[in-house]
Amino acid sequence: MNIIVCIKQVPDTTDVKIDPKTGTLIRDGVPSIVNPDDKHAVEEALRLKEKFGGKVTALCMGPPQADDALREVSAMGVDDLILLSDRAFAGADTWATSYALGMAIGKIEYDLVICGREAIDGDTAQIGPQLAGCLDIPQITYVKNVEMGDGKILCERALEDGYEKIEASLPALITVISDLNKPRYPSVGGIVEAYREKEVKVWNAEFIGADQELLGLKGSPTEVRKTFAPEPKGDGEILQGSTDEMAKQLVTKLVDKNILR
Repeated sequence: MNIIVCIKQVPDTTDVKIDPKTGTLIRDGVPSIVNPDDKHAVEEALRLKEKFGGKVTALCMGPPQADDALREVSAMGVDDLILLSDRAFAGADTWATSYALGMAIGKIEYDLVICGREAIDGDTAQIGPQLAGCLDIPQITYVKNVEMGDGKILCERALEDGYEKIEASLPALITVISDLNKPRYPSVGGIVEAYREKEVKVWNAEFIGADQELLGLKGSPTEVRKTFAPEPKGDGEILQGSTDEMAKQLVTKLVDKNILR
């Protein structure tokens, strides 16, 4: 079984700040990490490979420094590493990104594509569904359990009040949530191999045969008008006294603010 995992290198959002003058993210000096949901996607791909055989390919679109994200998942056990890197990809929204990823995946033999549910620097959860559309294959989103057999995949898809079971024929695409598994730590041997022996293949727009008009800002219908940080709220208030006294104080304050009537 050949599995492709799409990963993204993202800023560690605990350290992200926004420039108040320009409204853009301040990226200088901000550490980057592998998108957390994508690590669950990698883990599931590795588990399926261990059970059914085959290989796992990690695909990432980003600047040259995204090489580090690919080597990190290589240390977890991923076999092949591909970085889509080209100035033509710059400024891509989810639509243009999905198109580029789809063109790259079209050059790889695969049975299953796995994506994380969403990226923490965008929170759109659009890449997986849009990519499935570009590839014209079935998709199952918000996957919390996976079973496979007879050329099909059977997944439990998380809902707000439970889950539903969905079956799809391969090839297919799934997006996964953190309930699915616990990502393994990279091994020491895996880290050494990832940085000393593994090759990261770098593909550009020309190599994947992409239409330049559908890439980057040119191919992005999304327009971001403004980015801003919410105004900080005032300091909280700590109530004092016994449990009953604090409960009465809380109710009084909520009534005063017309939250309770």
